[in-house]
Order: sequence, then C-alpha cells, then structure tokens
Amino acid sequence: MAYEKPIFTQTFTAGEDLSAKQYHFVKLNAANSVHVCDAATDQILGVLQNAPASGEAASVMILGISKLTASASIAVGARLSTTTAGKAVTVTNGSDTTKYVGAVALEAASADAEVISCLVGGAIAGRAS
Repeated sequence: MAYEKPIFTQTFTAGEDLSAKQYHFVKLNAANSVHVCDAATDQILGVLQNAPASGEAASVMILGISKLTASASIAVGARLSTTTAGKAVTVTNGSDTTKYVGAVALEAASADAEVISCLVGGAIAGRAS
C-alpha cells in the first residue's frame, strides 16, 4: 500500500485544470504556475499532492516520499521519469539521456494507473545519463 512522508512541499498556482492529476508529475512554467508534465523530456518539478482546478492552489511535493501514478509495470528501485500524461515511467541510464529523473520507485507497480510510493527529488534531479 502506497505511503507518503513529505520533507518539502510547496504551493503554486495551478496553470490548468489539474483536478484529475493528483499524484502525477508536474512542471513549473514561466508564469510560476504548475502544469502536468506533457512531454517525455519535461524537467520535473515534483509530484502534485492535491487536485486543484485552474487558478487554485496546487500543492507540489518537491522532496520526500510521495504517492505517484504509474504508467506501466515498474520495479522497486527503478529511476522514474514522466510520460506525456505526467505518469511515472522507468528510464534506463545511457539510453534515455533526454529524459529527467524525478523519482525512484520504493514499491513495484504491475499496471497502468497503479499508485506507488517513490522517493521524489524533482527539481534537483538530472538527466538519465
């Protein structure tokens, strides 16, 4: 069962309707608002903790243990990046060098839309070198 242990959570303005994106990866835009990651190469800020409508307060876990929505099967210890829908996907060092690592899986996922626990390091994480 997925669990959380927040260390650093920050509030931003939702730059779009995120009401169906709780526990998805988000990014920061130039207007200092957050949007769901919608490109596999997006730099990940963190994981959305609530479900705000556009213009509402969006709580983003930037560092800590968070719940995160998987896009497919994920192994414990896998380095995670984003899909075009903000879900977690495994990245491979040396192969996925254009993708940013935003978390490490602390639990396994067996299917799409399964919520797992992960260690989030969003904005400080680098590419899958």
